[in-house]
Amino acid sequence: MVNDSFRLVGSEYRIHQPQPKKQSLRQRLKGLPLLSMTIFLFIVLGCIFAGQLANHDPTDFYLQNLNEAPGKEFFFGTDSLGRDIYSMIWYGGRISLTIGLLGTAIIAVIGILWGCISGTASERVDFIMMRITEICGSIPSLLFVLILSAAFQANDILSLSIVIGATGWFGLARIVRSEVRQIRNSEYVLYARCCNGSFLHVAIQHLIPNFLSPVMFALVSSIGSCITLESSLSFLGLGLPISSISWGSMLSLANRALLSNTWWVIVFPGLFLVVTLMCLTNIGSFFRKSANRKPNNL
Repeated sequence: MVNDSFRLVGSEYRIHQPQPKKQSLRQRLKGLPLLSMTIFLFIVLGCIFAGQLANHDPTDFYLQNLNEAPGKEFFFGTDSLGRDIYSMIWYGGRISLTIGLLGTAIIAVIGILWGCISGTASERVDFIMMRITEICGSIPSLLFVLILSAAFQANDILSLSIVIGATGWFGLARIVRSEVRQIRNSEYVLYARCCNGSFLHVAIQHLIPNFLSPVMFALVSSIGSCITLESSLSFLGLGLPISSISWGSMLSLANRALLSNTWWVIVFPGLFLVVTLMCLTNIGSFFRKSANRKPNNL
């Protein structure tokens, strides 16, 4: 006898798979600092293809055109040595951006490694490492760089990048340490450590991917900081020599330019430097806001 009082339910059960909402291109680009990214990309591409944009040899001395004002032949004028400022800006940007990227790479390696070790170490080791970071970080960056550059005679691109990078990782290390201490007791981290995962394996596979987004703004801002330090050292005559063309070494002639009333020697290199730093600051601010808006995924 069949009892029709009961009905089997769930026979047509299917797993519900919600379809992700497709975002339009306008929604994806909303909030991006498009103007800053476009200007910075233009400057970077201009420096990369400096050979095609420059209309003079930046190392030549046009002695018959000393301190010449901007015109048709020399778009941005010439300096007191007769060099074309327009061509020098594109070639000098190569060195300034290279120092910024190399210095930031060194800052990232030291800061992330130090922060991961401190964040996963015992309380005593963490206390010692953080006190070292705070003591070194309390020294003004420019003074620290001046001492090291004078001690190690940092007068080329690589040595100057190493000095700048070795003195600028303290803030990044504190940020990384704070992020690591929040996720070090997560299940996946504990499981990896219980499976005898090495420190580098745990850091690369589990720690860094989870805090990379929050520290991106610090890394982007470090590029501008490295460029600023190089320019400050060159302006003081303690960075790259005048023969090595960079935005900072171009600004080292500012004193002569003020005395001879040749404003273009200061304005154009300074304008490129300021615009680049403003773009990097705006892009870094975007990464910080994006990290703050993201929900905690632990």
